[in-house]
Amino acid sequence: MDLPNNDYGLDIHPLRDSLYAELHSRPFHVIPSPSRVTYLAVLCDSKTRAEQFDHFQQLFELMDETPPDEDNVCIEADFGNLRVRREKHLEFTSYTFVNLDVERCRDPFDCTGLTPVPKDWLRAIPGTVVAAFHVSIEDAREQPEPELPIVKSFFEKMRLVGSSPQDGDARVWTTFQLHSDGFGRFLIYNKSMSDSQLGRLTQRVIEIETYRLMALLALPLAREYNPQLSEMDLRLADTTSGLARNDDLDERDLLGKLTDMAAWVEAVRAKTTFRFSATRAYHELVLNRLSELREDEVSGHLTITEFMTRRLTPAVRTCESISERLENLSRRIDRVSDMMRTRVELSIQGQNQDLLASMDRRSKIQLMMQHTVEGLSVAAISYYMVGLLKYLIEALYNSGVNIDKSLTVGISVPVVILVVWFATRKIHKRFLALATEKADRE
Repeated sequence: MDLPNNDYGLDIHPLRDSLYAELHSRPFHVIPSPSRVTYLAVLCDSKTRAEQFDHFQQLFELMDETPPDEDNVCIEADFGNLRVRREKHLEFTSYTFVNLDVERCRDPFDCTGLTPVPKDWLRAIPGTVVAAFHVSIEDAREQPEPELPIVKSFFEKMRLVGSSPQDGDARVWTTFQLHSDGFGRFLIYNKSMSDSQLGRLTQRVIEIETYRLMALLALPLAREYNPQLSEMDLRLADTTSGLARNDDLDERDLLGKLTDMAAWVEAVRAKTTFRFSATRAYHELVLNRLSELREDEVSGHLTITEFMTRRLTPAVRTCESISERLENLSRRIDRVSDMMRTRVELSIQGQNQDLLASMDRRSKIQLMMQHTVEGLSVAAISYYMVGLLKYLIEALYNSGVNIDKSLTVGISVPVVILVVWFATRKIHKRFLALATEKADRE
């Protein structure tokens, strides 16, 4: 791509354009007051995300508009009194519907951002909805806010949570509960904010509620595995106590149980690691958005920040606790397995020492037997050699040599024995030298 600031022939990184575009991929809303906003966050995978884009294109056809050709991170559409914004996130796709035709609305939630949306198209959105709530924006610059009982009636008499964010430039009311239509509700009174400031405030409120729900997705997992972790802790503690008491344990059976425990822990970690990590990330986003609200307290009511830190933070801590327990249990199982392997290795070393001692005893016996056999061999060889010499002496005597046969044979006996013994020792030393030389080379 040829850029104006690249006239100098610089080598531009291929990702530079996308890095610049990332900062502008999700611009803030510009929302007038009064208006009605409805927000949906729909969980999806890669296949569902493609179906969602095809389904989103159908909305343009229903509104007699030209659908977009490319599935961008953020797509905004203006259908007159209806504005629609679709955003792709890591785990979900969000839809923001802004209804500007509110003159005929009798109360803040009599009509919503979904009022002008085709119902058949809405019901066919692919994916699972995890967040769905209405945001009613009223203009309090010309008409004052209603009394608190009237505001409470808009929320079906539920307990209110409210504050004055942006240093009192607006008033926000909510309950953080589902109402009779299955949606949550937020009511914002604009006191002195511009459309862009109001859009940023509305987006922060939307993100707080969305990320709160996404953070809590891990809580059912934490509650599901908490009793199982407690049981696994007890089993591992019993095993460790048995090792400490030096009980007569079946090492093979115990190692098998430890392997099963380790496999269970790793399976649970594989199922929960991403969810728990996502919870921490979403919680940090919620805290950042809360700090950006700059809330002032409304007398007698919890602020949004107070409510969140009181209710959301303990839930996140629970998830973090389960995640830490899994990591600790995994490390403890590894340590116990190491102890068991050490115990087995020591047992094997003891068996090897006994085996080597037995082999040493057998070697000594074989050496003694070898010496005995060598002595018998010397006697046998000497006997046969003396017999041969006897034939030689008789032959010499018969040929006329004047010798005493008996004396000569008697003298040859010790000589032959010495010669045979010396030759045998010489051969034995030769073989021993060869074996020693081979061992040194190895």
